Amino acid sequence: MSLSKPRLSFWQIINMNVGFFGIQYSFGLQQSAVNPIYDFLGAKPDEIPWLNLAGPLTGLLVQPIIGALSDKTWHPKFGRRKPFFFIGAIMCSIALFLFPFSSELWMAAGLLWILDAGNNTAMEPYRAFVADKLDVSQQPVGFQAQSFFTGFGQTLANFSLFLFPMIVVGYTGKIPNWVFASFMLGAVCSIGSVWWSMKTTPEIPPTEEELREIKSKPLNVLSPFIDVFSAIKDMPKIMWQLALVYLFQWYALFCYWQNSSKSIAKSVYDATPDNKELYEKAVSLAGSVNGWYNIITFLTAFALVGFARKYSPKWVHFVCLVIAGLGFIAFPFIENRALLYVAISGFGIGWASMMGIPYLMVVSQIPKERYGVYMGIINMMIVIPMLIQTMTFGYILKHFFNNDSGKAILFAGILLLIAALFTTLIKFKKPVGDIVLPAAPPGH
Repeated sequence: MSLSKPRLSFWQIINMNVGFFGIQYSFGLQQSAVNPIYDFLGAKPDEIPWLNLAGPLTGLLVQPIIGALSDKTWHPKFGRRKPFFFIGAIMCSIALFLFPFSSELWMAAGLLWILDAGNNTAMEPYRAFVADKLDVSQQPVGFQAQSFFTGFGQTLANFSLFLFPMIVVGYTGKIPNWVFASFMLGAVCSIGSVWWSMKTTPEIPPTEEELREIKSKPLNVLSPFIDVFSAIKDMPKIMWQLALVYLFQWYALFCYWQNSSKSIAKSVYDATPDNKELYEKAVSLAGSVNGWYNIITFLTAFALVGFARKYSPKWVHFVCLVIAGLGFIAFPFIENRALLYVAISGFGIGWASMMGIPYLMVVSQIPKERYGVYMGIINMMIVIPMLIQTMTFGYILKHFFNNDSGKAILFAGILLLIAALFTTLIKFKKPVGDIVLPAAPPGH
């Protein structure tokens, strides 16, 4: 990329991140709809973590490799990062379209592998795309724009679980018909939003020096693995410190996503998945509650940029984790539906931080020619805790929590408070160049 990056307007930054909306709609369905589908297909509570193995395992294998490949890629017409998140979006759309037709657990689990491979192919090249396009003063706004679209995309995904059951009734096989509507909309959003960003946002061509570097190290089967291991060896200390935070943070989030519907079923409806009528109501309410936390996410995402400028990203992330942890701790004890929205608002604020603020601490510490591989390694720091969770939490849930989903979410809250404690140990140096907010859009 050239050394001098043109400053982008607010709407240009928005356009380049619209594709994140579709990726996160897909991820929102994965969080809130896939596990209820497993329940409808007859999965036991302690089987759910294993059935979610696709997410962390494909993330561990795919993202750092794709990130390394995108660092070494350049095509005058197709660019560097765009081919990867376009292919990822196509894979997501295909998997979302087919998912409601699952008739057995093995089929749903297999499609989750395809869906996750697509999400992971798209995710980190998109993170690197922002780092490529924006100078240090605008990168915080770019990453928080992704946080905004994370909230927006997941809000639509979750509210589809709330609204479509009122409109689309009945069953096709074991699956409620509203699932078809939610996933078909997701298939359209995934490819459509990515196409929009590709159309409106050109990539910055590499310099002659960077092109020579790319050509001097041609791609082969081993080169991505060599790049990943080399980058880990040279990884800055702050990334190791962040990895400790992520260990507790992301283990906690998987506990919540796997258990939110069943926790609400128990606390609000005194029901289990065996009672299909009440459990459908619980899944619908969970969609509304999870949609609400994503509304909080996109409403607070840009505000966190200002707080990060004033107080540093480290302390913003600390406070957000504490608020999210306290919300999780209260969540399983709430019987009043309205109070569920209050408790989960804390996670909405925390989720806004998780999707953007940690990247502000890291991006200034890594070389720009290795943005892709390091964004992939950050994702390894996310998926390894998830992988550990899928392999361990089924046993913990069955033998220590008696398959009580409410206790699983309480446990998640405690883990977030531990993550907040480790955040205070991060040594963050403010980069040269202040965080600059773009001009507000007209009418604001």
